[in-house]
Amino acid sequence: MAQIYRLRKSAGYRKQRVVYHCTRAVQVAIGQRRAPQPEGRPGYLRVDTVHQGDRDGVKGVYHINAVDEVTQWEVVSATAQISEAALKPVLEAMLRQFPFRILGFHSDNGSEFINHIVAGLLNKLLIEQTKSRPRHCNDNALAECKNGAVIRKHIGYGYIAAEHAAALQSFYLQYFNPYLNFHRPCGVPEGVINAKGKERKRYRWYATPWEILRQLPGVAGSRRWVWPTVADLKGDLTIQELEGWARRQTDMQAATAMQAAKRKLFASFPERRTA
Repeated sequence: MAQIYRLRKSAGYRKQRVVYHCTRAVQVAIGQRRAPQPEGRPGYLRVDTVHQGDRDGVKGVYHINAVDEVTQWEVVSATAQISEAALKPVLEAMLRQFPFRILGFHSDNGSEFINHIVAGLLNKLLIEQTKSRPRHCNDNALAECKNGAVIRKHIGYGYIAAEHAAALQSFYLQYFNPYLNFHRPCGVPEGVINAKGKERKRYRWYATPWEILRQLPGVAGSRRWVWPTVADLKGDLTIQELEGWARRQTDMQAATAMQAAKRKLFASFPERRTA
């Protein structure tokens, strides 16, 4: 047996008997593998999934987080599962909540977004689909940051059963998403070139997504936006309507109502199982 092992270690044995197969990259012809290029135009979304834990092998609820790269307009939804068939109506409802026309849809390489059902939906709406590149962790960094700063901060890390997805979705639609877009300030990045020629991000202006959207070229003083400055509003939606939604409540009133609704929502969930 020792002689056999010595033979197997020799170069001649390996050359004749051992066959190596190189790892083959999986080729999926859905979406382009590159970073979005909005060029200052709203409508290019970064999308990611947040899982709310497991318990006894049972999956919890899933949060779908979509953020516009330029205005940081954010829409959060909840779903009981992330299969292709279950995710399609959730994505359709999310895209309808954005006030501007959607031009791009960027995600990681997860199968919940890279599939023929989602690709067909985006293709029907003439939305460009892109996906993250390998070894480029910043391709979807905006959505990843919002996952922690928004969803984990307000919803937490604890297990929430999938059966509560409908209640979470109602909370998001009625309280959470309006609060995020009209009353919660975000840091607006500004690119600054240092002495070495590297671009650094500086955050000197903090504003709500609606305030960022309103200051874009062609928005102030016009009923509808004009290309090529920015994309058009959806349907009959006007700037005056959006301004009215923003002034219905002050920032403190919106935050107080959202927190009260969140406490009521969490109180409706069963108590956590103790050890």
